[in-house]
Amino acid sequence: MAARTPASRARHAKLGLATPAAIDRTTQAMLLRQLYVSLFDSSRFSEALDIAEQAVQLGVLSDALHQDAARAALAAGRLEPSLEHLRMAARVGPASRRAFHLWSLGGTLFLAARYSEAAAILHRAIRWATHDRSLYRAHLALARIAMGERVDNLQEIVDSLRESATGRGYGQFLLGHIAYAANEWATARKYLEAFLLNIEPGPFARRVSLAGELKMTRATLAKISNN
Repeated sequence: MAARTPASRARHAKLGLATPAAIDRTTQAMLLRQLYVSLFDSSRFSEALDIAEQAVQLGVLSDALHQDAARAALAAGRLEPSLEHLRMAARVGPASRRAFHLWSLGGTLFLAARYSEAAAILHRAIRWATHDRSLYRAHLALARIAMGERVDNLQEIVDSLRESATGRGYGQFLLGHIAYAANEWATARKYLEAFLLNIEPGPFARRVSLAGELKMTRATLAKISNN
């Protein structure tokens, strides 16, 4: 886990997996996950998916490993397997993480322009949420706007997200696009540019995981610049 490069991480993981000593399933899953991380960080997404799916079969850390598999599948351009792994993460994960997994699923459906499906899943995420509810409510509002629906309590949703900690992270993506939908272009530009500044200099894995959001944000900023 302290390896400085993907290659050294993979080497240590393979050494651990090849040990003649018996290792328990949790340790095996953690070693496979380190191999997954090394492959993902090397842009070998299909191989990373294969490793994550092997790790899932061990039956430990299942929801986290399904999330890993979903990220690799999406990065490899395989939407349906990604969605299925996110569904499984929500199904097998503990109640404390179910809202997050549902939100991840809803967000992926949203980026795929499957807005009605996204809205249904995001409704479920809100019901399970014990924190980050303002983030999930804003994401649902954006999905409903994309469906052409009116969101009567939109200002209250926006204010709640602005005041939350997530309003300074992923919330900037949501706030920016909600503002754009309301033709508040100066506000939209402020939030969307802040989102890019937060994500683009960050870790490679995070940029890959948020590739859809980054693409949508750049496209929206281009539309604002052309008007």
